[in-house]
Amino acid sequence: MKRHVGLLVTLLGIATTSAHAQDSARVIRSLSFKGNHSIESSVLAAAIATTNSSWFARTPPFRWLGLGEKRTFDEQEFRRDVVRLGLFYKQSGFLEVQVDTVVHRTARDVSVKFVIKEGQPVRVTGFAITGIDSVRRPDLLMQDLPLRKGAPFNRFLFQASADSMVRRLQDHGWPSAEVFRNYTVNKDLRTATVSLDVAPGTEARYGSIKVVGQSRVDSSFILDLLAVRPGRLFSQSDLFQSQRNLYQTELFRFATVAIDSSRFQTDDSIVPIEVSVSEGRSHRVRSSVGFATEDCFRGGVGWTDRNLFRTGRLFDISAQVSKIGVGEPANFGLDRSICAAAKDDTIGSSHANYNVTALIRQPRFFSPNISGTYSLFAERRSEFNVYRREEIGGAISLTDQVLRRVPLTFGYRLGYGSTQASSGTLCAFFNACTPADIDRLRQKRVLALLSANAVWLRSNSPIDPTRGYSRSLEGVISSRFIGSSSLEQFLRVTADQAWYRQLGQGWVLSWHLRGGFILSPQVAFDSSSGNFIPPDQRYYAGGPNDVRGFARNELGPLVYVLQGDSISQAQQIAIQNGSLRPQFFATGGNTLAIGQIELRIPSPIFRQRLRLAAFLDAGTLFERGKTNFSPALIRVTPGVGLRFATPLGPVRFDVGYNPYPLTPGALYLQKSNGDLEFVQNDFTQPRTNHFTFHFSVGQPF
Repeated sequence: MKRHVGLLVTLLGIATTSAHAQDSARVIRSLSFKGNHSIESSVLAAAIATTNSSWFARTPPFRWLGLGEKRTFDEQEFRRDVVRLGLFYKQSGFLEVQVDTVVHRTARDVSVKFVIKEGQPVRVTGFAITGIDSVRRPDLLMQDLPLRKGAPFNRFLFQASADSMVRRLQDHGWPSAEVFRNYTVNKDLRTATVSLDVAPGTEARYGSIKVVGQSRVDSSFILDLLAVRPGRLFSQSDLFQSQRNLYQTELFRFATVAIDSSRFQTDDSIVPIEVSVSEGRSHRVRSSVGFATEDCFRGGVGWTDRNLFRTGRLFDISAQVSKIGVGEPANFGLDRSICAAAKDDTIGSSHANYNVTALIRQPRFFSPNISGTYSLFAERRSEFNVYRREEIGGAISLTDQVLRRVPLTFGYRLGYGSTQASSGTLCAFFNACTPADIDRLRQKRVLALLSANAVWLRSNSPIDPTRGYSRSLEGVISSRFIGSSSLEQFLRVTADQAWYRQLGQGWVLSWHLRGGFILSPQVAFDSSSGNFIPPDQRYYAGGPNDVRGFARNELGPLVYVLQGDSISQAQQIAIQNGSLRPQFFATGGNTLAIGQIELRIPSPIFRQRLRLAAFLDAGTLFERGKTNFSPALIRVTPGVGLRFATPLGPVRFDVGYNPYPLTPGALYLQKSNGDLEFVQNDFTQPRTNHFTFHFSVGQPF
């Protein structure tokens, strides 16, 4: 008999295990919530273990193709989820909550629905804060606490309110502050009275500061970087800021600035501070090589001394070169093969670009919150099919961290050099049409720039953000009063903002706005006058990071140039039918407005690495005051793309669709003697391909 009973138990266990295994093999095709009016479904989904399958895995016809990540149903975790939801609601103030479930099972699939009856919440009818009579400005401590009178009694927000009080007290001179929580709940009346009892302790000031762990770095340099000073009122935020200042020097692998607990008692009015550091390597050598369709081959080397003359200053010297293989002197003819994108760039790609920079960064510039950088440079830089500039000079920049969350950077840059651009560009938009005027604009002269820049970075990642936002505002002025040539005077203001929002598991919606304007005075030439803004300081648009239906710098004003001493009738016919296409040059503009929106979703395959994207870009770039040459035309281009995640950021491939012809512009005939002859205005030519392809690294914004 015992043997039979044992056999029966074994069979029942096998059956139960088999049923559980069968449930575990079922794919979750649907997960939903009903009746949750006070708490969003996304919040509830994050609080339970049962997880919905990906969109492709639950949507016909994709799921029949086996695409997407499939998540299976676990009966035991599902039962626990009912308890989890009930507890979550009760902690949020809904003590009468009831959680029911509706489950539809098939042989392979399961659909889960949580049906919630929230009931009436317990509301906060009384909120008292005691113990703050001795605190200065108690209104600041109570401002905008997460839990408020009249709201549901959410214990998570109650704890957050207490934590906020402690942090504010510690930032205003009370290092040993404590906050005790008390509450009384009347279930029958659905009311709660809560109180925060504050024990601020003793108001304290900073005492002696001890530095440990340093060997090569002088301790006086470390002390100068700290935001804390003996005798100053204690603030926990100052300790965090001091720690950030130390890390920003790149001298230390590890750095902490904290209360010296071995010398501090909770009732002391003097707070001793201990700074503990672990030094990193003083020197760093780096090198890089790369390839891009427009830059062709490129490389760079650099050497850094992080502790120059044992003063804590950073010294860095670096050199970069690009357009190797297409530009002089290292021209290997690669513009006819793997670097074909440079074939049409007769200005920027005709010479190799280079940059040699030596800089010294001083972490402390009169204040621990201000860092300064001094640099000397020699460079040749270019913009695709627009200009090429050669320059030597120096720069100084100051970064102010007083506002902490909004760093301000002020800079002054003084350079001596020249800018090369097409004769058609200089004639059409700068009114410099004679050889004398063109030579004048191409001469070497001094350019001084005074700039100010503010950045608000509130995103969760600098290279691949999925939530938050980023914002920047920049102003640049060039004037003869700060050292510029009288020919190069202007004011440029640019604003930029991007938002990122998560819509679900791996779904990210982002949008971006950018705009700016340039003002400049009239400049007299030998044959005319006009508003001259150096080509390297103008706005350009079109390319992988703004309106992606256009090739690089193709959006906005264009000038067309045909080489020859005259245009024959046969050439006129060839131009009209598109068999002869004049070369076009981007001239840039003084007014810019761009808007973008992009949706990124996980790929059905390799979803951890690969994402799909759909985008819609719109923008305009034009020259104010020259509507006959460059009307303000808004262009809208849709497209799709792929994103492959790498440690350096996403590798991006985008395809934009462009239904528009090329921008109308002036057509010039450039003769063999260098003279320009105006042929016609509003010249345009059809687009040979309505699809534009971009390959780049990093998100577009």
